[in-house]
Amino acid sequence: MTDATAPLPAARATGRKSSSILELDARTRRRNAAEARFKTYGIIAICLGLFFLVWLLSAIVRNGVPAFTQTFVTLEMELSAEEVAAAEASVVKTSAYRDMIRAELIEQMELNGIETDMTPEVLGQLLSSGEANQLRTWVLENPSSMTEGATVTLPFLAASRVDGYAKGRVTRESLARDSNLSPAHLDLVDQLEEAGIVERRFNLAFITGSDASDARPEQAGIGVAMLGSFFMMLVVLFLSLPIGVAASIYLEEFAPKNRITDFIEVNISNLAAVPSIVFGILGLAIFIQFIGLPQSAPLVGGLVLTLMTLPTIIISTRASLKAVPPSIRDAALGVGASKMQSVFHHVLPLAMPGILTGTIIGLAQALGETAPLLLIGMVGFIASNYPDGVASGFLDPNSAMPAQIYEWAKRADPAFYERAWGGIIILLGFLLTMNIIAIILRRRFERRW
Repeated sequence: MTDATAPLPAARATGRKSSSILELDARTRRRNAAEARFKTYGIIAICLGLFFLVWLLSAIVRNGVPAFTQTFVTLEMELSAEEVAAAEASVVKTSAYRDMIRAELIEQMELNGIETDMTPEVLGQLLSSGEANQLRTWVLENPSSMTEGATVTLPFLAASRVDGYAKGRVTRESLARDSNLSPAHLDLVDQLEEAGIVERRFNLAFITGSDASDARPEQAGIGVAMLGSFFMMLVVLFLSLPIGVAASIYLEEFAPKNRITDFIEVNISNLAAVPSIVFGILGLAIFIQFIGLPQSAPLVGGLVLTLMTLPTIIISTRASLKAVPPSIRDAALGVGASKMQSVFHHVLPLAMPGILTGTIIGLAQALGETAPLLLIGMVGFIASNYPDGVASGFLDPNSAMPAQIYEWAKRADPAFYERAWGGIIILLGFLLTMNIIAIILRRRFERRW
């Protein structure tokens, strides 16, 4: 026991300041500054991503929402059986119905005190070129409505230039070099709008209708193309799901690990990175030129998209099977189950959420593909009629939503460009729905162990 004091540390003995755990040295300050900068860079990157996402969505909504509305010219017509019989007896039936519509438009203008010196032919440029066929179709479908003195209210599509004026896309200055419409027509449109004859409202035909020629952009719809995409997705679903899952189960659970399986796995990974247009060339060479399947048919499009989707489904399914703990397999084999029973009764149900998610994501990717459809002709076909049945839905020429959007975007009339944006909204709605279904199914079948 001694009262001798302990020797001072060398730092204090020499007069230098000692470091403390409560004080940051230079190296720690530099490290903290680097972490703070990295965090700032991450926040900036997230903000930039959100900015571009919001900008893209706002551009889609701003340009696409007007496609869901259309300008109509509403006329109260008194149709008699004699007029209809005379129109049906004429050589050019649509011309007779067109004269009836123009005469009724002039009468409606006179009743509302709207004066014009335009001829009926020039005045008829306010209406769509398909208004005569629209009236004839309605008359043939509703013969009981043609009673003496009965009046029916029929909305007729306005011309695309009139619709563009109502939406702010067409101005009087832009019509100076337009041979279809003149600024005087727009003056009449303003007066007809005040009288309630011209109005803009929701256009259901854009969702349920079919494509139209370049002369009638106001009649173009995406309904038939939606049906074509539906039949293609049925082909992709019923071919890619069983083939992809079966191939994944064999490679992951039953196939021996040798050079052959390694070669197959490498090629599956490589196929997932092949550009989609290559699959379109393959489908053109095999399914159309060699086998002789009909061109532009949803069946051929579904087969091509199946080839493109299979690698995605196989990779996601194998990842789901690998995520199942080996103890599940060992426990099943330990109680006497066979290899197949352990896979199908225990491993596969646990991997089902990942399998369904990968399948739906693969289908969503196939739904938005355009390049393979270009090669098999689906972009060059104007889908103007609904298929007659299930067989014709698979085998008859049709289009698909991405191909229809591409076709509208390259046409000259701004009305088609507007419909291309509207088609993008519908396509995004389908993709969002499929991803929501994938999330719901994953949570519904998810099991804990």
